[in-house]
Amino acid sequence: MPHILIVEDEAIIRSALRRLLERNQYQVSEAGSVQEARDSYSIPGFDLVISDLRLPGAPGTELIRLAEGTPVLIMTSYASLRSAVDSMKMGAMDYIAKPFDHDEMLQAVARILSERRRTPAEAASGGPAAQAPAPAEGEIGIIGSCPAMRDLFGKIRKVAPTDSTVLIQGESGTGKELVARALHNLSKRAKAPLISVNCAAIPETLIESELFGHEKGAFTGAIAGRTGLVEAADGGTLFLDEIGELPLEAQARLLRVLQEGEIRRVGSVQSQKVDVRLIAATHRDLKGLSKIGQFREDLFYRLNVISLKLPALREREGDVLEIARAFLKRQSRRMERGEMHFSPEAERAICQYAWPGNVRELENAIERAVILCEGLSIPADLLGIDIELEGLEDEDFAEHPGPDVDTSHEPTEDLSLEDYFQHFVLEHQDHMTETELARKLGISRKCLWERRQRLGIPRRKSSAPSSS
Repeated sequence: MPHILIVEDEAIIRSALRRLLERNQYQVSEAGSVQEARDSYSIPGFDLVISDLRLPGAPGTELIRLAEGTPVLIMTSYASLRSAVDSMKMGAMDYIAKPFDHDEMLQAVARILSERRRTPAEAASGGPAAQAPAPAEGEIGIIGSCPAMRDLFGKIRKVAPTDSTVLIQGESGTGKELVARALHNLSKRAKAPLISVNCAAIPETLIESELFGHEKGAFTGAIAGRTGLVEAADGGTLFLDEIGELPLEAQARLLRVLQEGEIRRVGSVQSQKVDVRLIAATHRDLKGLSKIGQFREDLFYRLNVISLKLPALREREGDVLEIARAFLKRQSRRMERGEMHFSPEAERAICQYAWPGNVRELENAIERAVILCEGLSIPADLLGIDIELEGLEDEDFAEHPGPDVDTSHEPTEDLSLEDYFQHFVLEHQDHMTETELARKLGISRKCLWERRQRLGIPRRKSSAPSSS
């Protein structure tokens, strides 16, 4: 079981992160400062160190030296993101911005630990894995061998070494950020930062400040200057996910970055040059939006220099089972469950189900099944997908029809679940926060947002004053 050290001076954040990691089968120790960590533990003995950047006494970057090769993940607020990028240049493995999504943190931890496990093998072979020949999916970091994905891999290899702007299109959950990361990792900017921004996750009133920075006094509450995310990506790659949600004012500023290679902070009269490679992603039809005035047409054509289409999981032929088995292997190893496998009925359900939430839905279903499974063979019912009903015999339906079961086997189950979600959100969003809605539905805030996008349920703009 991997052993992780958390160094965070805010007790609430530290305890919440500890509970999150322990629920996911990690052993956790904690400290409130660099000095406390140094006095209490042998820091190089951990598998991973997660530290806040700003701590009482020495900064979190001091742990990079003390860890002696153990990977360090830096946590930081957007306000100090420039410092986080600098910490990567000092040797930090990665950084994550506060407030972070639980899934985002778990993915970062799993990725770093996976890379750490590969290091001894690479050293034994005499060099890094990038210098050795590797299959397409291993080199690019995406599983898949269907014709559509092989074509995509070929385009990624051609496009990655250039500085051309790339627009990645595909449904939510298909892995657009993985494509962006592959483009960055295979580019000449691979050693520079990759800054990922979800445009829909930042409030509209703050998006320009977050992207382009602001000067002290630029607006009420701007008590100090701030480096924007575009500036933080200088020399590297900026990935703008869900760019279709970007307000028109911010689109005009972004167009200037693409045309002139410069930015101007909010409240500043001076521009400054930036060297940034832009990768954008969306599940929306930007060309259609530009025709109705919801997206700038000139920006669309600037973004659409190279367009990569990521197919939905249901369009990827035989890839579904290959991806499912890879997820199962990863989850069973992480939870120390031995060599788990799918039952024949589970494999049939995986192949027949449409996976409207794509790869993300598949990964979540398998993680849930591994947690709930009592043996080594995963039955179909633990996947929690509606197609499982089709694997039952007719007499099973006759004996246990249930009040809401449609015995005609028409694909109405997905619709009823989505109807329930839509009804619940519309009924409660006036008096519940996004966090409360997600908790009641048993999903993450990120998943709630994605389902809103897929079903076209706008987030109700509250007129109540902010408590913060």
